Amino acid sequence: MNRIPTKEQVAYIRQQYPAGTRITLRSMDDPQAPLPGTKGTVSYVDDMGQIGVKWDTGSSLSLIPGEDSFSKEPALEKTKHKRSRDLER
Repeated sequence: MNRIPTKEQVAYIRQQYPAGTRITLRSMDDPQAPLPGTKGTVSYVDDMGQIGVKWDTGSSLSLIPGEDSFSKEPALEKTKHKRSRDLER
């Protein structure tokens, strides 16, 4: 984002990338950037809409939506466990 995002835009980014969301980096124009393909976990979204990421390499560096290229990993499907009494029927 080259301009200051609105509160609504920041709220949307926070909704799309809550803490714990897994991310894969495609590209970032920053000398400190992890290599493309590096995975990380969202820590927060700040008031400027930047996505704070704890990378699996051990570093932390924020993503800037609209400038950096990244994708959200599909959420792991939670398995439903049947209660034992349901299995007895």
